[in-house]
Amino acid sequence: MHRRKPISAKQRKEQLQLKRAVKRGDVPAPPPTKPDRHRKARRGPTGLPLGSATRNAAAESTRRLESSFVKLPPAFLERTKVLASTLPLTRPIPPEAAILSDVDKPPPGADSPYDSQLTCPRRPKWRYDMSKKEVEANEEGLFKKWLAQTDAALDLGHPAAHEGSGDITKADHQSMPHAPTSYERNLEVWRQLWRVTEISQIILVLLDSRCPTLHFPPTLSAYLSGVSNASRLRIILVLTKVDIAGPDRAAAWTRYLNARYAGVRVVQVESYTEKHPDAEGSSKKRMYEPHLPSAFRQTLVDALRETHHELLEPPPAVRSNPDRLADWKPRIKSEVDWDAVLNAHGNHVGQAVGGAAAPKPSKPEEANATAEGNPEEEDDSEPEVLTIGLIGQPNVGKSSLLNALFGIPKVRASRTPGKTKHFQTLFWTPDVRLVDCPGLVFPNYVPMETQVLSGILPISRVSAIPLCIYYAACLLPLEKILGLAHPSLASPPAADKRTWREGMRPHESQQQQKGPVWTAMDILTAYANKKGWVTAKAGRPDVNRAGNASACALISSLLLHDRSSIHVHALVRPPRP
Repeated sequence: MHRRKPISAKQRKEQLQLKRAVKRGDVPAPPPTKPDRHRKARRGPTGLPLGSATRNAAAESTRRLESSFVKLPPAFLERTKVLASTLPLTRPIPPEAAILSDVDKPPPGADSPYDSQLTCPRRPKWRYDMSKKEVEANEEGLFKKWLAQTDAALDLGHPAAHEGSGDITKADHQSMPHAPTSYERNLEVWRQLWRVTEISQIILVLLDSRCPTLHFPPTLSAYLSGVSNASRLRIILVLTKVDIAGPDRAAAWTRYLNARYAGVRVVQVESYTEKHPDAEGSSKKRMYEPHLPSAFRQTLVDALRETHHELLEPPPAVRSNPDRLADWKPRIKSEVDWDAVLNAHGNHVGQAVGGAAAPKPSKPEEANATAEGNPEEEDDSEPEVLTIGLIGQPNVGKSSLLNALFGIPKVRASRTPGKTKHFQTLFWTPDVRLVDCPGLVFPNYVPMETQVLSGILPISRVSAIPLCIYYAACLLPLEKILGLAHPSLASPPAADKRTWREGMRPHESQQQQKGPVWTAMDILTAYANKKGWVTAKAGRPDVNRAGNASACALISSLLLHDRSSIHVHALVRPPRP
């Protein structure tokens, strides 16, 4: 066994910084180190090590589907860090801070209408005689133009985030700036959405019931209404995490969405129930398992059944023309056993595509999905299955709903946004299949800190942690929730050497009533002191680790002992329709 090469503390620090930068996606991963020459790898008939091609292909596929977001300039990050150390937090928190309004409207400085500024990229038209490279080149060219157009539209609303100067003037100390919004910048992730909308006849748009308007931006609504198969596509809005938001707030949001989106069905679901601990188990941590109550399951299946019946009816333009009505056929499976769908759960459902029990269609479903490139060659045959797609932003509960529908874990679900990388197709019954689309961050006029506190963006991809903690502390008394002591109280107060005239010295009770003034950096420092986190070289409180840990705990709702979330948009009040 070879000897371990000693390294200095400086080299170790550089290795850790490089590892974190690779994890954030700021720099590419270094090439693999040379293997141990004493170990002989098994090689196959081609001369390559066994398993290397499969591992390399899986790693390449994962890197290709990695989400990409805008990077904040260093001057802006340094400015927000300084302001987080100087701006005092308002205590007590005013009640109006709990209301988040106008999350789906352009900023006041925008001149043009919303629809003309922000859109979702659409798949360009194609022909069957085009090669794969030609189709991908068209998609890449269109996506590059869309990126430039969207960046130009968002720069109008957030000019402060792109200032090149890092100097902080007196006016800058008045308020904390907002970070520019983030949206998906990877074409491969958008291609997942294109495929799901093409092969689906019913789309379930999942919205977090704590603030649905934050997760259903106008860009997504406009995209679904403008796809090539919009005439034979139906939308159902699904409010998730109702057990966290509460029935009253969920009912208010349902009334609001019904009034705003007339003709679109809105249903409520919850995906987890508390797991009863074993008699021998001594863990005090609450555990949850996938579960969809029968009432919510019945409501969801009824909405799917009614939507399926609507798709079987000819459109008004066809009904008014007897000649077209005689030749019209629905492009959807006509016979679906909905009783089997309602009762399907457990190990007998959720069969992955390609399994032995999976139905084998006579013609590929993708032929119908890609027919918009050449409408004259559309296939009029009835599909073998009814396809239902699940789309939405990250961390709204798409994979959790699938597991709850099946009653057992079938797909990977996590609190970390963006866990699903590739769309997954599972059969609910032999007649119905579900397609889980990866979460996409759609363009919207929402600051980045709001996206982080809403669980849309992963903490590991965010560099402005002090900025996010500042806005979280403006909504919640984090110092009380975390049980923190102000850093200034760690050392004894300095002796008062001033001379006072008789009767002018303030009483000690008046000094104690004022209390220390908290800032966002004070909260991070106090949290690091409480956990004992210090930097390796200087021994100072590790505020970076404290910021990541407190932000993760804040988003995961681990600061409270029950599932009632302290999520920022759990405080949002539903507007009146």
